[in-house]
Amino acid sequence: MKRFVCLLFILMTFSGISRRSDNSDGFIRINGPDLITPDGKKFLIRGINLGNWLNPEGYMFLFGNVNSYRTINDAFCELVGPDFTAGFWRKFKENYITQEDIAYIKRTGMNSIRLPFHYKLFTGDNFMGTTERDGFEIIDRLLEWCRQEGLYVILDMHDAPGGQTGDNIDDSYGYPWLFESEESQQLCCDIWKRIAQKYAGDTVILGYDLLNEPLAHHFNKYKHLNAALEPFYKRCVAAIREVDKNHIVLLGGAQWNSNFSVFSDWKFDDKIMYTCHRYWCDTLQANIQDFVDFRDKVNLPMYMGETGENNDAWVAAWTRLMERNNIGWHYWPYKKMPNRACMMVVPKPDNWDIIVEYTKKDRSSYEKIREARPEQALVRQAMSDLLENVKFVNCRKYPEYTKALGMKP
Repeated sequence: MKRFVCLLFILMTFSGISRRSDNSDGFIRINGPDLITPDGKKFLIRGINLGNWLNPEGYMFLFGNVNSYRTINDAFCELVGPDFTAGFWRKFKENYITQEDIAYIKRTGMNSIRLPFHYKLFTGDNFMGTTERDGFEIIDRLLEWCRQEGLYVILDMHDAPGGQTGDNIDDSYGYPWLFESEESQQLCCDIWKRIAQKYAGDTVILGYDLLNEPLAHHFNKYKHLNAALEPFYKRCVAAIREVDKNHIVLLGGAQWNSNFSVFSDWKFDDKIMYTCHRYWCDTLQANIQDFVDFRDKVNLPMYMGETGENNDAWVAAWTRLMERNNIGWHYWPYKKMPNRACMMVVPKPDNWDIIVEYTKKDRSSYEKIREARPEQALVRQAMSDLLENVKFVNCRKYPEYTKALGMKP
């Protein structure tokens, strides 16, 4: 009998079914539609997006048609020159999110953040004031802050090579060239593989969100684009699994993370989940049911990677709706200027309006740029003031919004 018990123990150990229910490797894992912590508890994502930090968006600078990093950078260079602009972006990356921000997010009761980033942080392209590949340096710093605070991180490639969305959101040229370019697809996979190789053993990272909001609704009629999404995901996951078999990979649906009919294979990897986005809808069960139906069909977790940009009453009702349906969430965004649909409001600098007005003018020729350009000293001061205003200590907390999320400001 003793020999039988001993043999059974050995067989269980080598078959991998000995006592592993506590997920002792330290990573968040998947159990059907749920995420499970290393100590075996259900984990519902509750947190915020660090939008605009490593992927500047025009509306958070109060701009209209100047709405992607490339167009913002062009406008700044026209106003104050490329050298001053480069210095501005370097300081912006340093000041916009700091350890104080991460500590505050934790104090509210949130358990995670989503980090949108531009792929150029990992290439030699001139991006946000440098040609150096400083993405790892920035992420390393953020991960250490989150490690100290006990926050999980989802890494989100918000701007992929070639553009995955075909709109301002991905800093592209108006078309999702990623899905028609072998070079861009290979570069995207290579970047994710480098990221995965570096962070394969880091348990602070919950997972990798491969593409933010692929294929805008403008391209819904291009069936070959929707058909290309899942095969590309498989290619990217395969590259990641060469170096990292630990982390969850998150897959967003087509048409702004809303169309999940493009998926036909949810068993090609044992650590995948899905991420949806939804804005500006009623807070009724019908407005989330399509995501619930897909989640139930595939029996894998679904989480709302982005939502918000609405009033406090809507946010409170939408949060309750998501949680009733076992859908975790990261609201968008953490801070911005000066709209209050966020946790932290960035004060608008004096004379910022002259920059906003410049971006609205006809700048289609060098002559028109010269005619439209305001006094450079005023612009430089306004940009310098913004670099101070974005610091945590100078932002204004918006407690009503944070309370609407069910958190404590």
